[in-house]
Amino acid sequence: MPSIPPPPPPPPPPPESPTETESFKLKFCTVCASNNNRSMESHLRLSKANYPVISFGTGSQVRLPGPSISQPNVYDFNTTSYDTMYRELETQDPRLYRANGILNMLNRNREIKWGPERWQDWRPGFPRLEHEKDQGSAGAEGGVVDVVITCEERCWDAVVDDLQNRGSPLARPVHVINVDIRDNHEEAFVGGGAILDLADSLNKAAKEEREEDGGIGWDQGKGKGRECFDERVPSILAEWQGRWPHLPALWTLGWL
Repeated sequence: MPSIPPPPPPPPPPPESPTETESFKLKFCTVCASNNNRSMESHLRLSKANYPVISFGTGSQVRLPGPSISQPNVYDFNTTSYDTMYRELETQDPRLYRANGILNMLNRNREIKWGPERWQDWRPGFPRLEHEKDQGSAGAEGGVVDVVITCEERCWDAVVDDLQNRGSPLARPVHVINVDIRDNHEEAFVGGGAILDLADSLNKAAKEEREEDGGIGWDQGKGKGRECFDERVPSILAEWQGRWPHLPALWTLGWL
């Protein structure tokens, strides 16, 4: 009789999906004056690393370099898109704005989100459903963040003052860190890498504390794991500062 071939081996088991702790990501917010250069470079770097991230500017209006120091290009927050700025400046003087990097910056920005947003107009805790196409929007839909990173001391001051004036309606802790970055394209690129390095260090600590505690109460900004993480942030920042001594940092714990 013909021999019966052995049955085929069973298929390999599907790869294990990451646990909640392994896939956990802190939620970030990046802030500069006009939500165009430094905060957007950092927004891009964090979103590419799969961090939930939103970004803002603290100025009264968006100001971009113009034909001279006394003639900046001025736009309104929240109502003017990056694409509108790009097309307007490309029509005005394409050679100038391509040479100084403004068109390249705006072209990058319009791929990240619709337009610049003002910090003071943000309503923490309100869903950001209209921003679902923004890079980094996944995980930030609820309108809350764990860490705010500003790129200039006056922006840090504005954020801290504004949080105090709001009166912490959510009673949710938020770390407010300033990484002082000069407002030019080269320094913004370097600073974006430094901010990503800081985000990775903070997220590593957060995952460790969540694994220890199970993440109980974390989404409400509470629980032993969250408290232990909050206590570790100053030492994490000090270690990071040793790696990036040319980028002076400030920190405080605020409340949303």
